[in-house]
Amino acid sequence: MRKPLVVALCALALAGTGAIPAVAAEPSPTGADATTDAAPTTLTDVVNGVVGTAADTLSGLTAPEEGAVDFAGTVSLSNCSGSVVRMPGSADDDPALVLTNGHCLESGFPAPGQVLVDRASSRSFGLLNSAGSRVATLRADRLVYATMTDTDAAIYRLSTTYARIKSAYGIDALTLSATRPAAGTSISVVSGYWKRIYDCSVDGFAYRMKEGDWTWKDSVRYTSACNTIGGTSGSPVVDGATGQVVAVNNTGNEDGERCTVNNPCEIDENGQVTVRQGINYAQQTYLFPACFGADNRLDLSASGCAVPKP
Repeated sequence: MRKPLVVALCALALAGTGAIPAVAAEPSPTGADATTDAAPTTLTDVVNGVVGTAADTLSGLTAPEEGAVDFAGTVSLSNCSGSVVRMPGSADDDPALVLTNGHCLESGFPAPGQVLVDRASSRSFGLLNSAGSRVATLRADRLVYATMTDTDAAIYRLSTTYARIKSAYGIDALTLSATRPAAGTSISVVSGYWKRIYDCSVDGFAYRMKEGDWTWKDSVRYTSACNTIGGTSGSPVVDGATGQVVAVNNTGNEDGERCTVNNPCEIDENGQVTVRQGINYAQQTYLFPACFGADNRLDLSASGCAVPKP
């Protein structure tokens, strides 16, 4: 989780010089999702519009090399990043799913211990192609699952299928791996919001990670090269060798504080607390495929489904 947007007008100047902004749009605990075509009505809306322009400018600075991980299938939210994902067993005519963070919900942060399942939603997502250009607006019809307990993840169901997205835009969904990643794995964190890709490796895992009132299990710790910023929350973490999603980007220790909001700490099996200022983290996603069956339906009672339950 990151701090809310305070000042982002400087992003345009920074983008003009080729620098990367240090501040990005953040998830608001109470902010509703903005519609794509709505005119700015508040100072925050105006600033967010400027930041969006800066993000578009940045896309030209971060175009992926041929054969590398790219932006195809990622999405931008009003406050975060995300991706269109499929399970290993998903069919082309299944309703498509979008993965992001639980703390990116338009309704606000889920409380510790809270798991949201099968809620109405009309959230919109900007679909990106391989070059990071927005090619469509996709819309959800349900929030399938969301929590900030043990993990920090949200999965929306779209009102269209993988086949229709492929036919209309030539874009495939990213596949969620059913295998836990290993330390040393080369990864890319792909931000649809900022249209920026961070390349690094899995440095290791935090047995427990605490941030404010929330605690997460078996979190992925990046090497320092993935210096993710606000707005990258919800980005897919892609295995460079397989092209599959192994985690969802969610936080980092900004100020060196201990276990506070925006400053998560690691806790080992013996209760030893470690603070790593400037290091960023993700939540693993390999548990989710076992929880989805035919037609991409969530089944929390399925054998092997070990995600938190209501």
